[in-house]
Amino acid sequence: MNEHAERPNVPGYAIDVRKLNKRFGAKHVVKDLSLQVARGEIFGFLGPNGSGKTTSIRMMCGLLTPDSGSGACLGYDIVRESAQIKRRVGYMTQRFSYWDDLSIRENLDFVARMYQMPQRKEAVAHTLESLGLVSRANQLAGALSGGWKQRLALAACMLHRPQLLLLDEPTAGVDPAARRDFWEELHRLAAQGISVLVSTHYMDEAERCHKLAYIAYGRLLAQGTAQEVIEAQNLATWIISGARPTELSDRLRSMPGVEQTVVFGPALHVSGRDRRALEATVEALGKDLSLRVEPTATGLEDVFVYLMSHAPDNFRDGA
Repeated sequence: MNEHAERPNVPGYAIDVRKLNKRFGAKHVVKDLSLQVARGEIFGFLGPNGSGKTTSIRMMCGLLTPDSGSGACLGYDIVRESAQIKRRVGYMTQRFSYWDDLSIRENLDFVARMYQMPQRKEAVAHTLESLGLVSRANQLAGALSGGWKQRLALAACMLHRPQLLLLDEPTAGVDPAARRDFWEELHRLAAQGISVLVSTHYMDEAERCHKLAYIAYGRLLAQGTAQEVIEAQNLATWIISGARPTELSDRLRSMPGVEQTVVFGPALHVSGRDRRALEATVEALGKDLSLRVEPTATGLEDVFVYLMSHAPDNFRDGA
């Protein structure tokens, strides 16, 4: 086994960072981020574009030095021992970053050369087999669909047998079937003890994570299991259908108990923390026989829209 494949017995967390901060000029991009990811856990990292997710991921794996704060990744200090971390982490960027004019096998062989892996042909063959790429091994990467490019990128991340995968919006632009297959693969890897930190915009993917964190404007707003994140906001939610949801949304926003209205197709989700006031408002609407009003379980998307709308914008005016 080569040095990149070594798996020291590191107790505790795969990621354990405290009060990380990063500024770019006047912008405070990440503010006091503290996060823990258990070994063998799939941890979802959510937030809108520009929220600081990518910067946070890069700091956690030693690719970017924080301005302040401390932490460890796989038992190694993220500032002093970043070289050790890089050998043991697989990092998958948002954009496909491999070579279109090389085949899948040639791409993996090139990555193995960069890692200076001994017995690289055997390692490439094993990776092709384990990720179902054997039948397309000689196909040029530039001719692959989005889903197969994604699988190639994951294979390249796994080639040196990392203990931790950092995946930055890996399924953006990939069709639902390919996304499902990708997540089944992630759960298989997690069952083998590999930790996964994955950023995503998809709520169905968020629900497949063991734990979640939500970041906006550089601040961590919530973390825990999906159910814990939902319950922590204490939102009541009702569905109203049978009317033009956009027009109804405009009417409801100033009514008692209504803190949020979100259009979901032909229906409107109405949420608020004051359950009695909200119930009174929607039941009054229910007297209109053209409307159908019913309570519903608050979902992750309801919660994340709420968190985003109530997050202070610390990027404003160079804050």
